[in-house]
Amino acid sequence: MKLYSASTIRDIEERHGFHLSKSLGQNFLTDKGIIDEIIEGADIKEDDLVIEIGPGIGVLTAEAAERAGKVVAVEIDKGLIPILNETLAQYDNVTVVNKDILKTDINALIAEYGAGTKGVKIIGNLPYYITTPIVMKILEDGVRADSIIIMMQKEVADRIRSKPGKKTYGALSVAVQYYCTAENLIDVPRTVFVPQPNVDSTVLKLNIRPERPVELIDEKIFFETVKGGFGQRRKTLSNALVGVCGMDKPTAAEILKTADIDPIRRAETLDLNEFARLANEVTKWKNSKK
Repeated sequence: MKLYSASTIRDIEERHGFHLSKSLGQNFLTDKGIIDEIIEGADIKEDDLVIEIGPGIGVLTAEAAERAGKVVAVEIDKGLIPILNETLAQYDNVTVVNKDILKTDINALIAEYGAGTKGVKIIGNLPYYITTPIVMKILEDGVRADSIIIMMQKEVADRIRSKPGKKTYGALSVAVQYYCTAENLIDVPRTVFVPQPNVDSTVLKLNIRPERPVELIDEKIFFETVKGGFGQRRKTLSNALVGVCGMDKPTAAEILKTADIDPIRRAETLDLNEFARLANEVTKWKNSKK
């Protein structure tokens, strides 16, 4: 059964009385070449555990199951569970879990299903409206995975991979690049989905760093500083940082000078190392006020 075939998708929908949910952002992939590139890019080994987010009708799941030791597919839509049980019936190394990934302890899933496996790969064709929350949950929760291979709206992928000085560079860029290195696997046109979305997509591979690239005194203050800097990105940093950790403008300007960062620069010009240096000075100042 070619699960990526538009006619197969229609047949499955009709037999199961299933209706695609716009609210869940369901768009099924119909291009075998792109499916193969995603699986190749994921570099799945026979001793890997694969966690798939949003398997749909099992297109990527089936391909991953051919290579992985075990696959756990996490699907929020109850209506898709009987379909997945049918389309994946031949694979005894696949477990389908009916859960909301944003409310799921992924490390607990790994502990429960990962016996006998070594590497952990996370894959998924994510609903556009919750891509960022899902990615940040995985990273902030310290999920014990090697990489995350996900399809997302091209605009979001561009923001994640963006570099200082570009309009697309922002808090999301800094946050993801703090945890990962990001590479573009393939751009995906809207025409290869059923139903067709209104935007094009990109598949990113996020390789989770074994060690953080910068040393921080306080990670929470680092993210507060980054968020504050980009909160009013048209303002100079001495203005944008007012209010962060209780700083007023003179204090912000002084801390910027101590961090060897010109107060008239804007957040979009700072690289990861400069944000770390700035955040560490903010932390020192805040600790001195206790």
